[in-house]
Amino acid sequence: MKIVSRYLIPLSLAVFLSAGCGHKSAEETQTSPQLVQKDGQSSLVFSPEDMANLTSTKVKEVELPGVLETTGQVTFDDRLVKTITSRVQGRIEEVRVSLWDTVTTGQPILVLYSPDFMTAEEEYLQAKSTSSLQGSQAFAGMSEWMVTAAKRKLELLGMSDSDIEAITSASPTIVMRAPMGGTITQNQTVIGSAVNLGDVLYQVATLDRVWITADIYETDIARVKVGQSFEAVTTAFPNEIFRGEISRVSPAIDANAHTAQIKCELPNPGLKLKPQMLARVRVITRPGAALVVPQEALVFDGDAYYAFVNIEQNTVVRRRVEISSWNEHGYARIVSGLKAGEQVMPQSLKLNALWHGTRGESY
Repeated sequence: MKIVSRYLIPLSLAVFLSAGCGHKSAEETQTSPQLVQKDGQSSLVFSPEDMANLTSTKVKEVELPGVLETTGQVTFDDRLVKTITSRVQGRIEEVRVSLWDTVTTGQPILVLYSPDFMTAEEEYLQAKSTSSLQGSQAFAGMSEWMVTAAKRKLELLGMSDSDIEAITSASPTIVMRAPMGGTITQNQTVIGSAVNLGDVLYQVATLDRVWITADIYETDIARVKVGQSFEAVTTAFPNEIFRGEISRVSPAIDANAHTAQIKCELPNPGLKLKPQMLARVRVITRPGAALVVPQEALVFDGDAYYAFVNIEQNTVVRRRVEISSWNEHGYARIVSGLKAGEQVMPQSLKLNALWHGTRGESY
């Protein structure tokens, strides 16, 4: 028994010591990278060995040329658009123009029936007959006032001076005329349909002068101003350049796209430019600057682009960015989210997978 105990005790101690030597602390068993929360911000912390295997590149600031390029859309000049509404309650008897017809000022476009016309015309004819009677000076003044008031009522119902002068008998129908020359861009008229006061019948617009509405990025706003010249090229007329000048700069910014709108006014010879037509716009402006990064430093996740930024030694954060196209292949322009000189990681796909894996999410 003594012999057995002499060998068992040293063997048990050896097993215990070997087990103790093989034990590692929780820190030593952690994997790299680690997700760390600091000041409400999540970041990936790598071991020095793993960080050495990653590369980074700087966000570069490059000079922009004196031409600002963007895309736009042809729209009506709203100062040259007029809506024709019904000024009475009645019924459409005859339609004389249709959608996209070209009309001239004063051209008959519609025949409208309404008892209101007959009542107003009877009042006018009665006032005229009364004014023709001889009487005192006071009576003559009152008669003239009645004729003026009756004529004014007919004008408010939409009758022209020539139509009013031509009235010989009261009629419940009236010929409506185009208030301006242009193109019928909206037609809500159907023969026999009832109309109410204020109902839209037509919309007339002239295309002799149009606007091109274009979006510019927030970072380029300081480069544009009212009065600057611009050039536009459309897909319909790729070999023709349309020239005009900026007439409006939007006072508001689209918070989602970080863009502002500009309105460019230009003549439209031959009415070639049509509303909703797309155009490439070049604004002649002073040089500026833009931030660019390699496309491989960006990853699209969910509904946004992200970049991984090395903020300090061994620490990387994921940051949402807004981008736009860039004319140099393999690069993207940064609109917001990054600053010049910051270090971004080109291994965005791998880092994004690590980010989701560390957070315990599927990817």
